[in-house]
Amino acid sequence: MTRASATNASATKVARPRLVAARLRPRDVLRVGGAGLRTRPLRVFLSALGIAIGIAAMVSVVGISTSSREDLNRQLAALGTNLLTVGPGQSLFGDDAYLPEDAIDMIGRIGPVESVSATGNVDARVYRNDHIPSGQSGGIGVRAARTDLPATVGATLANGAWLSDATAGYPTVVLGATAADRLGVTEAGPEAQVWLGGHWFTVVGVLQPVPLAEELDSAALIGWPVAEQLLDFDGYATTIYTRTREDAVENVRAVLAATANPERPNEVTVSRPSDALAAKQATDQTLNGLLLGLGAVALLVGGVGVANTMVISVLERRAEIGLRRSLGATRGQIRLQFLAESLLLSALGGAGGVLVGIVVTTIYASTQGWPTVVPAWAMTGGLTATLVIGAIAGLYPAVRASRLSPTEALSAS
Repeated sequence: MTRASATNASATKVARPRLVAARLRPRDVLRVGGAGLRTRPLRVFLSALGIAIGIAAMVSVVGISTSSREDLNRQLAALGTNLLTVGPGQSLFGDDAYLPEDAIDMIGRIGPVESVSATGNVDARVYRNDHIPSGQSGGIGVRAARTDLPATVGATLANGAWLSDATAGYPTVVLGATAADRLGVTEAGPEAQVWLGGHWFTVVGVLQPVPLAEELDSAALIGWPVAEQLLDFDGYATTIYTRTREDAVENVRAVLAATANPERPNEVTVSRPSDALAAKQATDQTLNGLLLGLGAVALLVGGVGVANTMVISVLERRAEIGLRRSLGATRGQIRLQFLAESLLLSALGGAGGVLVGIVVTTIYASTQGWPTVVPAWAMTGGLTATLVIGAIAGLYPAVRASRLSPTEALSAS
């Protein structure tokens, strides 16, 4: 071969055009991925349903828990977190201790204290009438109460009136919400009477539930003077309720025991009812954790469903894969197509699950009288979780589809 002919052959080789695969735009990827889902609507629905159930469970658990917590915060804001209670503890020998008779007055002298009141346990039983056996008291306790008790503990009346200086010396009683229900008393009035400590007492009032003093809900409250006159009440307070300034709660709490019983402060117990409410709310987190675990399991099952759908899709669509490869589609484009289908399928289930979770939270919160609160992080986290699961579930089928050669795919069809 001459040098001229070699030069001509080289020029001809350089001038030969190169085949370049067309690039898929994001819109094309979505269109191709969506087309693959539309061909199997029932299978797509069932796979997306598995994802939706898991996301709905997780969103609704978080939403219901957050709504309950918001309701508690509103209650505490309305009731106040500045209520402290003082009660007798036990002596060094394990005997029941007593609060001094002047403990109420001494606590009232503490500067930041805004109000103080008390109740005392009375050794008596209360019944609907005098024909009920003595053993069937229904767990209702009798307490002597000061007339300023409702203002201190934040109690309100369902009907009737509270004890006054005039009625506290007579056989009159105010029933807590639970006590009234057990005794079958719905309305206070002259005709509503109960058999209390061997005497007939007229029900002058019925309380609403008292969140910060739940012990009052199952109690029959009578006046301090009549308890001493008719029922041999010893006059010792068993629970002293103290309202303080919001900015001085901890300081007052630190000196209450020594103030109530200077001689034996170790025999005094001090508590904060709002802390008990918060602790009760915290115990619900155990159940919430269990439900979140169940939601995660449901989400995992949904991810398996997505993977199963995509694997079967690869097997069913070998002819399509072979045709696209023979027309110039690259392995990367095939992987991208099936990965896009998996992500779209998971996103469909995730969006549906978030909507269902919001609806469930709204319905449940409305039945409980709570504000509906669904954190934004729960919704975005749910959608992110579905996309991650979709990517993981669709990765293997996408890689498997891209590895099929055009001749193998077309011959298998």
